[in-house]
Amino acid sequence: MTRTVTRLYDQHLAVAGLKTTQYSLLMYVKHEALPVTRLAALLGVERTTLSRNLKPLLAAGWVTLQPGTDPRQRIVTISAAGGAKVRAARAAWRRAQAELEQTLGAEAVQALHGQIELSMARLAPLLEAGAP
Repeated sequence: MTRTVTRLYDQHLAVAGLKTTQYSLLMYVKHEALPVTRLAALLGVERTTLSRNLKPLLAAGWVTLQPGTDPRQRIVTISAAGGAKVRAARAAWRRAQAELEQTLGAEAVQALHGQIELSMARLAPLLEAGAP
């Protein structure tokens, strides 16, 4: 189910030259510059995965890595070009959301969000405990 929904959003965001993961990442740093470790935690991904996802955004000039207070720390910051990319992609995101709601129904989409949140809350302790 999640792959199908992601494909729907990816189809819409392709018009803006983004993938769903890239749009999500840009949205996080649009609101606040974040250390790489904190951003990875918020996105629920490993640091190595985040580093791979950041590479095309860095290459495009949509985000920058700034030094943190600790020399080993890097802060992900959105650039002016990244902010413009988010604004350009917002309409595509809304079209994807509208198509999803039109196809499934608003109540089903709301229920789906509730199930995902509940599932994530229940699964989080397993990930934090380092279960195999």
